[in-house]
Amino acid sequence: MRIIPVNLKHTVAAVGSFVLLAGMAVAEKAPPELMQKLREAPAEEAPRIAHEIEAHWQRSGSAAMDLLLTRGREAMADGDARLAIEHLTALTDHAPGFAEGFHARAQAYYGADLYGPALDDLERTLALNPDNYNAIFGLAVMIQEFGDLGRAAALYRKTLALNPHHEDARAALEGLRRDGIGREL
Repeated sequence: MRIIPVNLKHTVAAVGSFVLLAGMAVAEKAPPELMQKLREAPAEEAPRIAHEIEAHWQRSGSAAMDLLLTRGREAMADGDARLAIEHLTALTDHAPGFAEGFHARAQAYYGADLYGPALDDLERTLALNPDNYNAIFGLAVMIQEFGDLGRAAALYRKTLALNPHHEDARAALEGLRRDGIGREL
């Protein structure tokens, strides 16, 4: 019989707890009534409601996974896309049901000019959380860059259907309309 040193036992237990906690991380969707409230909100209330919705999306249910999300976002803010991708890949590996992990990694991939992986992560984000208007907007931006202006306009409209106060989507759609793209007949 092999005796395992006590400190190694604690390490194994801690790793096991980490994996157990990570397995519990899932996509946190905003309550449907909150999404409806955003669609109906006057302009002055919309930012607060959008912030509340986005706070729901950022909750993984695991402190360890939330820390990886925070570290990934901090690395992006510092301009270190490689480190951000590392943190966010650890997050998505350990919490494959957490949509915001894929959304954040898509942003990091986009920042590193890795468009294929960014598109894959946006697709995964929207499969887990179809109401994520920021992911839909990000997808629209990429589709516009690829030259599919009609599809980009449709995605900007979808963003605005979920969040009528999304100023970036509104401005992008107006820009396309000025160019004769995305007009509804």
